Amino acid sequence: MDSNHLTHLEESLPSYWYYDEDFFRKEVANIWGNHWIYVCHKSRIEKNRTFVTIKIANQNILVLRDSKGSIKAYFNTCRHRGSMLCDQETGVFDSKLLRCPYHQWAYSVDTGELISVASFSKNPEGFNKRKFSLFKVAVEEWRGFIFINFDENAVWTPNEIFQRPPYPFNNFPVEDMVCGHVWEKIINSNWKSFWENFNECLHCPNIHPELTDLVPMFSNRVINPKDLPTWVEKTKDSDPKYSGGLRSGAETWSNDGSAQDCQISTLTEEDFLKGHVYASSWPSMFLGGYADHVRAVRVTPVSSEKVKITAEWLFEKDTINNKNYDINNVVSFACTVMEQDAYACELNQKGLHSIPYRNGVLMPEEYVIKSFHEWLKNEMGEKA
Repeated sequence: MDSNHLTHLEESLPSYWYYDEDFFRKEVANIWGNHWIYVCHKSRIEKNRTFVTIKIANQNILVLRDSKGSIKAYFNTCRHRGSMLCDQETGVFDSKLLRCPYHQWAYSVDTGELISVASFSKNPEGFNKRKFSLFKVAVEEWRGFIFINFDENAVWTPNEIFQRPPYPFNNFPVEDMVCGHVWEKIINSNWKSFWENFNECLHCPNIHPELTDLVPMFSNRVINPKDLPTWVEKTKDSDPKYSGGLRSGAETWSNDGSAQDCQISTLTEEDFLKGHVYASSWPSMFLGGYADHVRAVRVTPVSSEKVKITAEWLFEKDTINNKNYDINNVVSFACTVMEQDAYACELNQKGLHSIPYRNGVLMPEEYVIKSFHEWLKNEMGEKA
């Protein structure tokens, strides 16, 4: 079988793409302003009038479940003089009114319409409350995962938002799973570096010793076993170093490899044999599926050299309610991996400012990074 490996010299992106503020502003407009961005799993705003906010560069978006159970999204900006409406990342409104903390303008949680202003004087001539509703943001849901688009009229195309298709999750009941833990970290790195790191495993043996022990194939520095000349079909008896999957006896991504007898009820033996599966939606999210849980990771840019990573661990309700199940067994393992990735991304960012460095080169195993770069260039209107 032919390998996916690159066979011709491929340059990496120009170094200034990772730190130049003018270029970053163009990215925010061309990429983050035009794509569906992942927010959170629906279970995090399960109750009416609960909300989360998400910050993408200098744009802050409020996503809420209204008093009737529908999901709405607005720019987190008061129409009076521009104050932020909610300065918390998550919370619950105590009524059907969303009230600005600055001048007390009040909006309907259900419609975003301006209901009242705080001025005791008569409203100025020509002032019409109906013209001062909150700015709407498009919001949609895919299998329990909430996405937004800055463009209120954006067309929702769920079959097109994933570059790495989500069909491996067909048997995962993600719509009915619940979020059991959230982890956040600001990494001093450009957001693209995080995606590049995720899409290669040349770094795995030296950066991720625990992960490489759990996933022996990663010791070969590849992300797909079919890229190995020694590749063999995955079976119960195959060597995971050459067929993929987890080490012998391991069931999931956890400190001890155990799923603690809480395997997801809808998965098949074939699903369990794979050990872990993934899907990606550029620029903001990837999913990891395991025997007992799903991990959703959100990527949002803070500035040209800072990125925020937000990870959610989803479990079946029976697992959450199982007093014998130790969530920390899976959470701490993945956090170890992500902390190691953060170190690598920050290390890379520090070197990009070198005066003579203009761009690097991709190695054969970095073919997914090449696809990512092509996608970026296309989005930015640059020649591939």
